[in-house]
Amino acid sequence: MSDSKAVGDGPRSRDSKTDKRTSLPTFYRQVVAELRKVVYPTQEQLVTYFFVVMVFVVFMMALISALDLGLGKLALAVFAGGDA
Repeated sequence: MSDSKAVGDGPRSRDSKTDKRTSLPTFYRQVVAELRKVVYPTQEQLVTYFFVVMVFVVFMMALISALDLGLGKLALAVFAGGDA
């Protein structure tokens, strides 16, 4: 294990006295620069994504409900002795 390097080992570890914190204006400029790289969806894409997600959620709700109903009836049949 002596050949492997642990995270944080090296010239820029947390214990180093040479590390400086980023100033607030620099941090703000970097955040703004990153936000300019974001590609926002068009309204048409947003509507399409919305309907895809809604169809998926409704499908999953129906599937889980059917499984819950079926397994519930099965459990009642097994534990009630088949009188249900």
